Amino acid sequence: MSVDVAREVIERWVAAFNARDVEGEIAAFNFPHVRLANGRFETIESPDTLRIRHERSTAGLQAEGWHHTDLDVIEAVQSGTDKVHFTLRYTRCRTDGTPYDTFDSLWIVTDQDGHWGVQFRSSYLSARGR
Repeated sequence: MSVDVAREVIERWVAAFNARDVEGEIAAFNFPHVRLANGRFETIESPDTLRIRHERSTAGLQAEGWHHTDLDVIEAVQSGTDKVHFTLRYTRCRTDGTPYDTFDSLWIVTDQDGHWGVQFRSSYLSARGR
């Protein structure tokens, strides 16, 4: 049961991310939220922190030609009653659907007081310009 609920959280987050819906992203996170990318840890302490970060990250993605992200693979690799670890592969795509970057990632979805949300993400670039 926890795997299904946690998977739905990730799918909702990707849909919100693609729709540029920061409130939908916030609803799919638990805070503090930690991200490890490019050798750096970033802690997003609160919804307000995510709102500020969202503006910067969306502008950066649009500057590189990003239109949407496809979730290629999502697999639960460990699970308990209040936490599920997933491996993901996702691809950034341009407006015409052309993929340009693919990432492998580990996401941890947790249950905090009855709210399931993504609490940790670690990603790395696995393929460029498929």
